[in-house]
Amino acid sequence: MAWAVPSGRGLGLLEDANRFLQDLQESGTLDRLVSRYFGHDDYLEYVGTRTFLDHLDARLPRYRDLFQQSARETGFDWKLLAAVGYQESHWDPDAVSPTGVRGLMMLTNDTAGEMGISDRTDPAQSIDGGARYLRSIKDRLPESITGDDRLFMAMAAYNVGLGHLYDARKIAEMRAGNPDSWVDVRAALPLLQQREWHSQTRHGYARGGEPVIYVRNIRRYYEMIEYVERSRQQFSN
Repeated sequence: MAWAVPSGRGLGLLEDANRFLQDLQESGTLDRLVSRYFGHDDYLEYVGTRTFLDHLDARLPRYRDLFQQSARETGFDWKLLAAVGYQESHWDPDAVSPTGVRGLMMLTNDTAGEMGISDRTDPAQSIDGGARYLRSIKDRLPESITGDDRLFMAMAAYNVGLGHLYDARKIAEMRAGNPDSWVDVRAALPLLQQREWHSQTRHGYARGGEPVIYVRNIRRYYEMIEYVERSRQQFSN
């Protein structure tokens, strides 16, 4: 985020550091690194990060085993499922949204019914249902979508719905982009808020900017959980 160099020793080191950064910018390497690790967005603001780290210690241990069990059953990394859960509810099993979704993984009534969940406020049922729902979305995506692109699109569809994701893929293609690339679909999703674009889609208007932020945040939370877990393992060895 910033260079720090010793004072009183001339400008040589600072100039070398700035040249290094400029070379990364001019070659496009810096943009590729930012896209890979942060999705072209700024870092989590300080207050949000502190809140997350507090919950990481106070709340996550209660549900770690449940996330790990669901991860084994669905093939996801448990830390990814935990990141989804934090984005949805801050690991609060009693969370309720104005639209009526509720529970730790914020399932709708329809999704809970589809997944065979009888009590959305039960953490075990919610995590199990959310993990299986994310798995079902990922499995339904076209085989042409692979790797991280497939995972990110599944997460976006968890938030905005599979139909709107397909609409965004169509818009990406209309704009000469790659409908199998998350970078291109991510750019297309906010256009679902504009009449000139959503009028050409099957499912119409959607708050398409929200799944972009949703996926970005989950990626950040995952990276932080991964870092903390790795650090704890190193200190315990």
